[in-house]
Amino acid sequence: MAALGWLTPRRRSATARSVLAGEAAAEAARKSSLEAESAAEETAAEEPEFPVVGDERAAAFFDLDNTVMQGAAIFHFGRGLYKRKFFERRELTRFAWQQAWFRLAGVEDPEHMQDARDSALSIVKGHRVSELMSIGEEIYDEYMADRIWPGTRALAQAHLDAGQKVWLVTAAPVETATIIARRLGLTGALGTVAESVDGVYTGRLVGEPLHGPAKAEAVRALAAAEGLDLARCAAYSDSHNDIPMLSLVGHPYAINPDTKLRKHARALDWRLRDYRTGRKAAKVGIPAAAGVGALAGGTAAAVALHRRRR
Repeated sequence: MAALGWLTPRRRSATARSVLAGEAAAEAARKSSLEAESAAEETAAEEPEFPVVGDERAAAFFDLDNTVMQGAAIFHFGRGLYKRKFFERRELTRFAWQQAWFRLAGVEDPEHMQDARDSALSIVKGHRVSELMSIGEEIYDEYMADRIWPGTRALAQAHLDAGQKVWLVTAAPVETATIIARRLGLTGALGTVAESVDGVYTGRLVGEPLHGPAKAEAVRALAAAEGLDLARCAAYSDSHNDIPMLSLVGHPYAINPDTKLRKHARALDWRLRDYRTGRKAAKVGIPAAAGVGALAGGTAAAVALHRRRR
């Protein structure tokens, strides 16, 4: 009995310590929960809701290739035209290599870009605009619909749900960009304008490809025509070539960024989103030139599209 008496107080002591430990854990959990709620409230207060619902002077501008869609729209379009025997396999191979070289090298060599532009334009020269638009609808279903990044699509939808306009801004042909924008339920698209006479492509461009600084000028022109406040607008892109456009708005986002854009975005504390998995694949896109001609082409594209909408 003496032994049992010696054990009993220890058992009671152990029970008391267990109760104390349980109460302490519960109090710590409650305190932690309250602190988390307080932190969330402070964060919400520091970061106002975005996009802002009902802000009619705000809009969003999305690059297309590798931002909204995996790969380059112009290459997918070329695949569709090849399937329909618009050109031979060797031309498709040459075209694909030109796109890949530009994206991988990251160097805007004027002679190489001129050759690539001529190659792309020669494909559609002599064809009717209406014909290419009809084919473009089919090509979207065949090669593009399954390549839309769900994450970027959700970002665009958030702006639409907030009552804001959402535009694609791309070096891809404006006809292709317009099809993609409409299929995604977006407001419209700014893209490279190919010259046509009486509804037939001439094989020449109006201005220059909508690339780099030209995109920024197109966005600036459209914002002025639409009465937008760029400080309240957002822009999204994967490429350092679009830093001029991203720098133009109050809410720049780097989406699936290349190395140069990622570094720039981090330095300026821009928001980043990366929807890729595994090793980054080589990206292809349309070669394009910057400069005075590009700026003029960008402004013309924005104003022309605005006038058509009116």
